[in-house]
Amino acid sequence: MTTPAPRPWILREVNYGFIKENPYQVAVLAMGATEPHNLHLPYGTDAFEGEAIGSRACELAWQRGAKVVLLPTMPYGTETNMMEFPMAMNLNPSTLTRVITDIVDSLAKHKVLKLLILNSHGGNDFKPVLRELTDKTPVKIFLCEWYRGMAAELTAKIFENSDDHAGEVETSLIQFLKPHLVATNPLTGKIAADAGMVAKSRFDAVNKGWVSITRPWHLLTTNSGSGNPHKATAEKGRAFFERITERLAGFLAELADSPIDEKFPF
Repeated sequence: MTTPAPRPWILREVNYGFIKENPYQVAVLAMGATEPHNLHLPYGTDAFEGEAIGSRACELAWQRGAKVVLLPTMPYGTETNMMEFPMAMNLNPSTLTRVITDIVDSLAKHKVLKLLILNSHGGNDFKPVLRELTDKTPVKIFLCEWYRGMAAELTAKIFENSDDHAGEVETSLIQFLKPHLVATNPLTGKIAADAGMVAKSRFDAVNKGWVSITRPWHLLTTNSGSGNPHKATAEKGRAFFERITERLAGFLAELADSPIDEKFPF
């Protein structure tokens, strides 16, 4: 049996001998979570997605000559609104800020001065971290939340239902990435999940989105799912995955090639 070679864009697979001769230009840090995703998806869904998207994007960027590296994925995130569900594992925002600060300090020491935080969990909020660190480190930090921004247009083209948590998008991705971890009904073969219906707030302003709250998910949802997963397919997941990783790879290659000067990033 052929043993696969270490992938040079995955930090935990390479060795010191390689890194001595091949310094990196850009680091990617995927941030996940450990939490329920309706009745059918694994608790590691966010980390699986971030790891896979980051790995493939780094691979494509590496093929274009960009010296990018995926750091080990963070499997924990902020779960303060999910704690009524068993085994949701919480790191407070202040804890995550400290972790990211220490990682950034490490990158600065090793002269890797460009970092992309690839957020894969909606409960994480990293914009304040970027603002806090901007004048405290030479590392230039970027933030991509793959499920927002660049994904919005693709979501509308590929999927039938909007997605918030464990709906059609995430279910399709995990059907493509980790199909053995998607629970199905043994009699029907269909996804073993509810329809992802969510409760309305008593406050119309909250429902309309111009007043926001930290949503208590045990009151908002039935089984933690927000978004209908029953139209999901692995083929939809593949199409979505390929397009967003190609887009992200283009940015990473551009970032690696861009010199840090007095006008960076403009």
